[in-house]
Amino acid sequence: MIGIQVIVAGETLSATLDDSPAGRDFAALLPLELSLSDYHATEKIADLPRRLDTRGAPASHAARTGDITYYAPWGNLAIFYRPFQAARGLVRLGAFDGPIDALLSDGATRIRLERVEP
Repeated sequence: MIGIQVIVAGETLSATLDDSPAGRDFAALLPLELSLSDYHATEKIADLPRRLDTRGAPASHAARTGDITYYAPWGNLAIFYRPFQAARGLVRLGAFDGPIDALLSDGATRIRLERVEP
């Protein structure tokens, strides 16, 4: 497990990345600043600077509220604020440790993701 923090509008949210090839590869990108945009009133998405290693990942994932995921077909980050059915190419990277209300503002949301050293 890899601890990270997501800073949004002066608030710090804690999250934990999975100890998987994709989770570790995402952690290697940090620190990272991204602009999130809303997608289908279900998730916040942002483009990543490069594709992630998804070796060994399940073919699909059914997202739960608070899941941090990677959508391999598009190469983007997706943070779910509503549950979503299993989708092919969706890879779980980790999840938030608590509420994610700070991410739910309308329009684009600027965030900074940082690794938390134990």
